[in-house]
Amino acid sequence: MRKLLVPAIALLAGAAALPYWMVSAADSTSLARPATDVTLVSDADFLAGVVPTRTTMSALFQDHLIEGREAVTLVGSIAETFDLRRLRAGQPYTIDRMLDGRVRRFEYEIDGDRMLVARRASMDGAPRFITTIDRIPKQTAVVMIEGEINREENSLTAAIDKAGERIELALGLADVLSGEIDFSSDLQPGDRFRVAVERHTREGKLAGYGPILAAEFVNDGRQLRAVRFTPEGGSPAYYDDQGRSLKRFFLKSPLKFEPRVTSRFSSSRKHPILGYARAHNGVDYGAGSGAPVVSVAPGVVTLAGWSGGGGRTVKVRHPNGYESEYLHLSGITVRAGARIGQGELVGRVGQSGLATGPHLHYGLKKSGRYVNPVLEHRNMPPGEPVPAMLLNAFATERDRYIGLLFARSQTKAANN
Repeated sequence: MRKLLVPAIALLAGAAALPYWMVSAADSTSLARPATDVTLVSDADFLAGVVPTRTTMSALFQDHLIEGREAVTLVGSIAETFDLRRLRAGQPYTIDRMLDGRVRRFEYEIDGDRMLVARRASMDGAPRFITTIDRIPKQTAVVMIEGEINREENSLTAAIDKAGERIELALGLADVLSGEIDFSSDLQPGDRFRVAVERHTREGKLAGYGPILAAEFVNDGRQLRAVRFTPEGGSPAYYDDQGRSLKRFFLKSPLKFEPRVTSRFSSSRKHPILGYARAHNGVDYGAGSGAPVVSVAPGVVTLAGWSGGGGRTVKVRHPNGYESEYLHLSGITVRAGARIGQGELVGRVGQSGLATGPHLHYGLKKSGRYVNPVLEHRNMPPGEPVPAMLLNAFATERDRYIGLLFARSQTKAANN
């Protein structure tokens, strides 16, 4: 058969309509096979990144060539919903942008729970955007996590990390048991713990934690249990398995955990810089510079500034004649006269004043006289217990949550 020469444009546009006898075998083969060298040109860019340090929303868009009326309208729409001063470095964002500079969608992750979304209302006419703050979809499951303090994992954070979890869980557990355990000095090899907690995942990855529901910590042979319970009309709190409050008037330490006691309360100690003996009216905790320091109890800040050899110092007056002191700070986060709650940040560890290295000097006064903070904390009474009329409801909640702590172990035993 004589091969007919058919223009390429005809083959592309209407070859399917040609009679079969007008196409050679070679031509029919090429028509049956999809073309592999045709590239579709994208009409948009999808940009992803993290917010750089010391930038603004306008500068962020300018970096991506989004300018003029487009940028002004977009920033204005965002500002109606979100405080632009709260733009945080390191947070991820995405921009769906047309090649002509028009933005179809902008997303900024405010935190682990919320996403700022600016959507273009229409591709026609002047730019107009609708901005919302959406919840980030997550999956929540109650899980049981266990760990042990040993030579390799000799701190709570290390043990939590070994269990495959994040530092937020260690901070949460330290908060729950802060009235009973000083995580800076009380931990011993062989201590072990179990925690039942709400665990959030996002796209299969750990996204954070909800409240701790129950916990057991065996510290130096002493078994401590904590159960979360919300009295009717009250706020959630933690109690032991008998319904006694785990919250004490004072936290056991102004540092969460990991620091070590480098110098104890003493009536006579040789000063490391001055070289002569004098009273050491407090406890020194060795800790990394910048570690957070919190108030051990609610009160009013009476001093927030420089105090001679104590360097940057915060003093807090508490009820019942107590006053706490935090010395040698690298930074102060409160002001004199401010009311603060138990566990609120007052500053960060440093070595200001007469100090040979980063540490916190923590002092405690009772009725104007210095007392040993460690002994005084041990003698603090617990908070209010579960009201008698709610003990049955508490017992039901306790049994359910404590059961979660041991469900995994019981499953293992059954499988063995």
